[in-house]
Amino acid sequence: MKLSSFVYFAGFGIRAVLFRKKDPILGTIIVTDRCNLKCRHCSVNNITGIIHPYRQIRNEMEYLYAMGVRILFFCGGETFLWEDGEKRLRDLVIEAKQMGFLIVNVVTNGTFPIDLPEADLILLSLDGDRKRHNRIRGDTYDLIMENIRRASSDNICFYMAVNRLNQDAVREVCRTARDMEHVRAVSFNFHTPYPDTKELALGRDEKAACCQVITHMMQEGAPVFNLKSAFPYLIDNRFPTPCHQCVVMENGKLSVCGRCIETAGLCEACGYFFVAEYTLLFQGNIRVILEMLRTYLKYI
Repeated sequence: MKLSSFVYFAGFGIRAVLFRKKDPILGTIIVTDRCNLKCRHCSVNNITGIIHPYRQIRNEMEYLYAMGVRILFFCGGETFLWEDGEKRLRDLVIEAKQMGFLIVNVVTNGTFPIDLPEADLILLSLDGDRKRHNRIRGDTYDLIMENIRRASSDNICFYMAVNRLNQDAVREVCRTARDMEHVRAVSFNFHTPYPDTKELALGRDEKAACCQVITHMMQEGAPVFNLKSAFPYLIDNRFPTPCHQCVVMENGKLSVCGRCIETAGLCEACGYFFVAEYTLLFQGNIRVILEMLRTYLKYI
């Protein structure tokens, strides 16, 4: 992370903690909900199948920047399906950087060639070893591994949603992140139970067991892009929601924290590690603040 970016984020954090400000710093733009996969745990793919036009996305980028957002995510659906005329996802990332966003990340399922060195992080969904991943996402594991090996940069971060189908593969994903070229880290979430996927949600004891494994893998040197100090809050879902410092823009509609905020009961069952981490951070939790400083400076 550049020194100027660190100073900016440090100033934002101090103002948020001292003055209880709820201004956003992290924004997500959904470029499309079209996806080439139908993952068993996903409730938000191919609802409209619309690829949003470039001009609209550009306007959304400008709107978020004017709000004060400086960390930008492009999400789907599958982001690499996005195109408008000659414009591709890479153009959006480059323009976001030129606009002044300090960190620009992309979320992908990894089934398309990975040539995006301009992104700070490419969050690539990997849901276990070959057997468990393919059970959730179809026969895609080998294709994803090949795309990672052929990637043009080392800015890939695995992004694993832990559920009852893959909870026993946390250790394997940590080791793959540690040992595989072009992979910088792994970031975890617990499955957030939309009404049609409630059966995949982990119970408290299962969450605790997963956090114990992640902690052990951290101690073994696995590059985990999460904060251990937030684990107790995630296990018991006792962190405040929603996260006002995070917003999502989809087709011109702005939502605080995420698209799931309007679904009854989801905030109370939130499994997003970053929501716990950010809300605790901006409440002034000292352990979270110190660990976030170490972690972000190491992996971004």
